[in-house]
Amino acid sequence: MTVQTRSLAPSAPASRFGLALLLAILALLFSVSLTGCTRQADAAEAGVNRAVPIRSASEEITGQEIAVVTHAPNVPPPITRTHPTRVIVNLETTETVAEIADSVKYPVWTFGGQVPGSFIRVREGDLVELHLHNAKNSTMPHNIDLHAVTGPGGGAAASLTMPGGESVFTFSALNPGLYVYHCATSPVPMHMANGMYGMILVEPKGGLPKVDKEFYVMQSEFYTKEAFGQHGMSHLDMEKGIEEKPTYVVFNGSVGSMVGDKALQAEVGQRIRLFVGNAGPNLTSSFHVIGEIFDNVYQEGGSVANQHNVQTTLIPAGGAAIVEFGAEKAGNLIMVDHAIFRAFNKGALGMIKINGKDDAKIFASVKGLGFKGE
Repeated sequence: MTVQTRSLAPSAPASRFGLALLLAILALLFSVSLTGCTRQADAAEAGVNRAVPIRSASEEITGQEIAVVTHAPNVPPPITRTHPTRVIVNLETTETVAEIADSVKYPVWTFGGQVPGSFIRVREGDLVELHLHNAKNSTMPHNIDLHAVTGPGGGAAASLTMPGGESVFTFSALNPGLYVYHCATSPVPMHMANGMYGMILVEPKGGLPKVDKEFYVMQSEFYTKEAFGQHGMSHLDMEKGIEEKPTYVVFNGSVGSMVGDKALQAEVGQRIRLFVGNAGPNLTSSFHVIGEIFDNVYQEGGSVANQHNVQTTLIPAGGAAIVEFGAEKAGNLIMVDHAIFRAFNKGALGMIKINGKDDAKIFASVKGLGFKGE
């Protein structure tokens, strides 16, 4: 018996039609996809152009003024003018001896005679004319790298200054924010570990929101051959620095710089702004105020308060942050690096004393040992 079978393969015309249809569909899908990608790329490019401006210097600079610079924890007053001007900043690098803990001396190198260096305040759009003087009795050349500068080396290449000399350069303050500056003379880690750092604030054109108190707080590290708290003269231990094992972690240049009679002072009902820098040279700071919550945080020193109701903010080495909060409760607020051994065993601790009428509705001790002022 002969069995007839039917071929399952399509006929030649049908096969060619199906293949052509498949290719047409694929071509259409590819065209749509390519068009979509092109539109997305165009949109992304347009977004980048909007998000990353090409800044230019102010065309009209009106007048000039000598910058008011301050030692920590003080801050120069807010800028009230509404136009850019030439701001002349005078800084002197000095080499001296400072007390970094009780009865502990250290040979510091400074901007302005103290650690940290002087606080500089300018306005977005200002033309800054920086004069760097190096004291005659200095043993080293020094320079300055300002993170607020758009230009080679942040000014370091233009400002290398020999003992007894002076360097001058100008820069336009293009970007608002809070910035670190430091010496960048080789070996850079040695100059920074010895105290050569400070901060510059470039206020936005519209200024910062009004507050009642502003303070300058800067964290840094000392690497000494001698043990923590050992009385007498201490000396830099470069090996400890390389291994990132500081002997001291401090606020404003020394253990106890803002405690007891030197505590920062404010009143209940006042709004407080802290300009907080971290010179490093190695560690990241976990900045926290015990007994308060940051209402506003300008992360990494930017010009926008982009976080609210924050407990602890990270500040990288060579970075900064601005924190703001209201003082609602009388008592002592404790500033710490919340990598907590640094606070209680290496010195990263300061105090803000809030004076005024107490409000038990905010906080009250009901039962327990407790202690006065908390």
